[in-house]
Amino acid sequence: MNTDILTRNNVKVFGQGKQTIVFAHGFGCDQDMWRYMVPFFQKDYRIVLFDYVGSGSSQINYYNSDKYNRLEGYAEDVLDIMDTLQMEDAIFVGHSVSGMIGMLASIRESKYFERIIMLGASPRYVNDLPDYYGGFHRDEINELLQMMQMNFIGWASYLAPIVMQNDNRKELSNELEKSFCSRDPHIARQFAEVTFLSDYREELEHSSIPTLILQCSDDSISPPEVGDYLHAHLRNSTLRQMQATGHYPHLSHPEETTKYIKDYLAIS
Repeated sequence: MNTDILTRNNVKVFGQGKQTIVFAHGFGCDQDMWRYMVPFFQKDYRIVLFDYVGSGSSQINYYNSDKYNRLEGYAEDVLDIMDTLQMEDAIFVGHSVSGMIGMLASIRESKYFERIIMLGASPRYVNDLPDYYGGFHRDEINELLQMMQMNFIGWASYLAPIVMQNDNRKELSNELEKSFCSRDPHIARQFAEVTFLSDYREELEHSSIPTLILQCSDDSISPPEVGDYLHAHLRNSTLRQMQATGHYPHLSHPEETTKYIKDYLAIS
């Protein structure tokens, strides 16, 4: 077993089941964001949590700006973890950008994956009108990236409540803001640029793993049109519209999120 890989990505393995379920966090977050959902799964699955390099308690000395200049660099790390832990037919739950990272990894090595669950994922955040609506104009993304570079703390304070979208639960947006601020600003900005300027629409047709697409209500990052697009272009996909609002339902609505996942996994 390659302990360097497990240390690099701060991998945690626990649970009582035989089948593995991997929870992959989104941009600006870490594995702790899954803490409300993990207890619902650990009696029936082997749980694997990890942090992408540059996030959480990963080893930042492994960060390579060339490698991580595309999502394929992160997908390579996912495959490293799966190989090290000798996974087969795992369930991959990817929040936000991890939906695409997991899909890219599965296209390269499908043997590790049985199903993929995409939570608020998007193949393209920038609009390509009139044929595609991703939710953002290119100028909006440029302004976001410029704000990160000029005033990282201000960017985090501005964005967190907008994307959490649960105004009556300020503690959630405060937690997200704190998570954003704990990142290295330079790494966070590159990850943001790679995430929000990526376009993986052409890769969707190469994905063969059965996929559940969970679409939140009033999601400022991944609007309903994106969920519909994914469903239309991913083979063997299932789309479910959630009542949960915002972009972080595993924090704001863990019970509903868990129910949709478990209902989907119960289908043979």
